[in-house]
Amino acid sequence: QVQLVESGGGLVQAGGSLRLSCAASGRTFLTHDKGWFRQAPGKEREFVAALSWSNDDTVYADSVKGRFTISGGNPNNMIYLQMNSLKPEDTAVYYCARGPGVRARPVPLLLQSPDVTWGQGTQVTVSS
Repeated sequence: QVQLVESGGGLVQAGGSLRLSCAASGRTFLTHDKGWFRQAPGKEREFVAALSWSNDDTVYADSVKGRFTISGGNPNNMIYLQMNSLKPEDTAVYYCARGPGVRARPVPLLLQSPDVTWGQGTQVTVSS
């Protein structure tokens, strides 16, 4: 069984940077997509960025394009999210996920899928 653990969250001023990490342990499937999602208080969980299983194809939410960068580690058990030019509206709990369709399926379907593994989340707070 796969387990995901996020780290790197914290409090930062607007315009600052943070780097989130997600470590996978257990039986990880190398052909699964990987992604980052976030959930602000009172809002639904939303897609942020995703990476193909081969680490060569990325997709981003419009709200973070040009500011965030997703990458994978070697060996293929790490996922990173470099966040630059942070804004107060980026404040949320950030979750990493691994599983089939993470790059393409709607978030509600991913949350219901037994094939998708989620981490416990890490808080990112951006002050103005």
